[in-house]
Amino acid sequence: MKRILLVGAGHAHLVVLRALKRTPLYGARVSVVSPYPKQIYSGMLPGLIAGHYTLDEVQVDVAALAERAYADFVQGRVVALDPERRRARLDAGGELAYDYVSLNAGSLVDVSTPGSEQALPIKPFENFVRELRSPRRIALAGAGAAGAEMAMALRHAGAQVTLYSDKPTLPPALARRVVSALRRRGVDFRPGMAVSEIDPGPVVLTGSARQEFDRVILTTGARALPWLARAGLAADERGFVLVHRTLQSVSHPEILAAGDCATLRDAPHPKSGVYSVRHGEVLERNLRLLAQAQPLVEYQPQPRALLLLSCGGRYAIAQWGGWTAEGRWVWWWKNRIDRGWMRSFSR
Repeated sequence: MKRILLVGAGHAHLVVLRALKRTPLYGARVSVVSPYPKQIYSGMLPGLIAGHYTLDEVQVDVAALAERAYADFVQGRVVALDPERRRARLDAGGELAYDYVSLNAGSLVDVSTPGSEQALPIKPFENFVRELRSPRRIALAGAGAAGAEMAMALRHAGAQVTLYSDKPTLPPALARRVVSALRRRGVDFRPGMAVSEIDPGPVVLTGSARQEFDRVILTTGARALPWLARAGLAADERGFVLVHRTLQSVSHPEILAAGDCATLRDAPHPKSGVYSVRHGEVLERNLRLLAQAQPLVEYQPQPRALLLLSCGGRYAIAQWGGWTAEGRWVWWWKNRIDRGWMRSFSR
């Protein structure tokens, strides 16, 4: 019987477990290892901070889902992968053996800014929610979609918020709507101002300017998990696992990777939950095929993906290719999608 190990409980692995719950995988023993038995869904995190949802409403019960999917749940964090011995080592010191391993462990926040230890990274989300508490003066470094959403959520919750951005990261049409929403909600948005250093206080340095806050939050770009680089897998220039369209590692075919921790060598695309969900659909099929020693199918990236960006209150912005829209109706649309996603794992 083949041993299949799922490392992490990102969007792709949740899709896999949901499918296994409906149709068990015969001929293999599946285990999933994740640091948290209950995991916060990223799409509803801003709504949690803004006060629209309770913590229970935004958590997927990974342990219960694994049980219903006839998979073993192991609480822990993988800190090393040994492809030669086909072992994954956990933070508590134990090891998990596998014949095939799938990596969907996400990414971390870039902490290359000097003094980043003075700040609170937005990932892992569980640690972020636990440590945030209720600061009144907040700075966010990084104004991509995640930074903008979190800035408006914190402002809606009553904080004074300053959002620093060193360069544009959103498409122009979407960026115009986001900047307008930030201004309307009273976020002190500072485009073109990179956070150069964070001193104790914490104090944010941008060029010659200094400003003190109660809390600095890092919503900067994604960086790869350090143990991936140490595993000796083929990786892109940022350390993310390079995979074929089958989601198999370019260098180790018994290793698959999906979501933020992976980069498709021949079809790179943005790292977002929408793409990770599609990864999960192909991954589930390929895990079944691996168990049967059959040829694998290939992932075909969709040409565009729907982005729904919440704006603090019950108001949101939508983007689909070159089309954008905004309003309360977009928020309710997003709310319906998010709640449907969560219900799909509890049935």
